[in-house]
Amino acid sequence: MKLSGLDTLSFKKLFYRRGENAVTLSQKHPLEWPLYIFCLILNDLTMLGISFRLAYFVRFEASLPVFRLDVVPSIPFYQNVILVLIPIWLGIFILDGLYHRPNLLGGTKEYSLVFQAVTIGILMVIVAGFIGPDFVIARGWLLLAWMFAFILTSAGRFLLRRVVYWLRQFGFFMSSALIVGGNDEARLLAEQLLSWQTSGLHLVGFVDDENPEGALLYGRVPVLGRIDQLDQLIALYKVDELILATSAIHRETMLKVFKRYGLSNGVNVRLSSGMYEIITTGLQVTEFASVPLVRVNKVRLTGSDEVLKTLLDYGLTIPGLILISPLLLVIALIIKLDSPGPVIHRRKVMGVNGRQFYAFKFRTMYVNGDEILRQHPELQNELAEFHKLKEDPRITRVGKYLRKFSLDELPQLFNVLMHEMSLVGPRMISPEEMVKYNQWGINLLTVRPGLTGLWQVSGRSDIGYDQRVRLDMYYIRNWTVWMDLGLLAWTLPAAIAGKGAY
Repeated sequence: MKLSGLDTLSFKKLFYRRGENAVTLSQKHPLEWPLYIFCLILNDLTMLGISFRLAYFVRFEASLPVFRLDVVPSIPFYQNVILVLIPIWLGIFILDGLYHRPNLLGGTKEYSLVFQAVTIGILMVIVAGFIGPDFVIARGWLLLAWMFAFILTSAGRFLLRRVVYWLRQFGFFMSSALIVGGNDEARLLAEQLLSWQTSGLHLVGFVDDENPEGALLYGRVPVLGRIDQLDQLIALYKVDELILATSAIHRETMLKVFKRYGLSNGVNVRLSSGMYEIITTGLQVTEFASVPLVRVNKVRLTGSDEVLKTLLDYGLTIPGLILISPLLLVIALIIKLDSPGPVIHRRKVMGVNGRQFYAFKFRTMYVNGDEILRQHPELQNELAEFHKLKEDPRITRVGKYLRKFSLDELPQLFNVLMHEMSLVGPRMISPEEMVKYNQWGINLLTVRPGLTGLWQVSGRSDIGYDQRVRLDMYYIRNWTVWMDLGLLAWTLPAAIAGKGAY
C-alpha cells in the first residue's frame, strides 16, 4: 500500500519513536511556563520581604559597631514602607522583563536584569527621600536592603533554574527544534545542541533536500523530510524552533522560509552564522548608514564573565602560591642538584588574539637535549608529529617524575598572575603547532590558555590532536564558572594518577 503526504510522515514519526535509533519526542506541557513564572513571582515577593526585614535586623537590632543607633527606629514606619515598596519593586521587575520568557534561564543576563531592577528600586526610594521632607530612611538600611535584595532574589532564581534543568531530563521546559540543512555546519550545530543538555532545545531531526529521508546525519538524529514538507513536519512534531544552517541552503530557499515562518507566532526562525566552525566569540550587529553589519568579537569572555574568571584565577592562585612556596623551593633545589642548567625553562606559546608570551616550567630536560636527540633519529618523526615523545631520552631523572605528576607546570601560576594564562583553559599551543589546528586555531586564541582543562582530565598526551581540538572547542563554546570549578576539582586526581603524562 502506498502512503502519501501526512500518512507517510505519521508512519515515520511512529518509526523514529520505536526504532533502534529512536528520537524521543518532547511532550508539550501548556502550564509549565505559567507555573514557572508564578514561582518566580512568589520567589521575588518572598526574597524581597526577607531582604527588607534582614536589612532592618542588621541595621537596627544586631548592635553592630559599624552602625550607630542615634535615634530609635519606628517599626510601624518601616513596616508600611516595606508594604509599599514590595509591589512597586515587583512592578519594576515586570517592566524590566524579569518575567519575559526570552530573558529567563539565561545565566548572567537574568542576574544583570535583577541587579538593574533592584538598583532602580533603590534609586526611587532615594529620590523619594529628597522630594518628601518627612520621608526619612536610614542610609544603612537602604544599602543593606539593596545588597540583600540582589543576593537573595538571584539565589532564589538560581535554585529555581536548577529545578528546571532537572525537569528537562523528563521532557519538561523543552522546545522542539528542526535543523534545516544537512552539511557539515548542520552536523556541528546538532553536536553542540545535543551536548548542551540544559539548552532547552530538543532536536527532533534534520530537514534537507540533499540527503535521503531516514539518513542519520549525527548519531541518532534522522533526516525527516524535504524542505517543501516543512508545514507538515512542523505540525507533526509540534516544532517551536527552525534553525537554518545558512551555508547548507540557497539564498532563495532561505527567503522562502522566512517569508513563510519569519512572522509566525508559533515558530521561531533562527539563523546560524554560516561560520560555525571558526566563530566562538559571539556576534554584534551594528548599523552603518542603515545597513546592519555583523562584527565578530575578538575574545570569547567579556563583561561579567571575564570578571568572574579573573576573580577565580587570582582568588585561587595568590593563596595557592603562598601555600606551595616551600614545595617550589624544594623542587628548584632538586633540579639544580640533579643536572646542570637553569631551574626554569621558558617556552614561547600563543596567547589571546595571537599575542605570544613565554610560559614558565621547571626544567625537565638536559641542556644538551638537541645533541642527545640527534643520536636517536628514529624519534625525530614522532616528535615532529606529536611534539611529544613517550620515551624521551632528553628528560632528566627528576624530570620524569615532575612530568608524571604535572609538577613541572607549577611555575605557570606566575603566568596566571601576569594575566597571560588562566587556571583553566585550552591547551597551550606553540607557534609551530598552529598549522595543525587549521580553521580551529583562531578559536583557541580567543581565551587564555590554561594550566588545566578538559584535555588534562581526559588523558593528556594520550589523546590525539583531533580529540584535543574537540575538547578545547567544547570548553570554549560552553564555558561557565561552574565548569572551571569542576575541572579544577578533577585535576588533582588526574595529576596524581599520572595517566598520559610524558
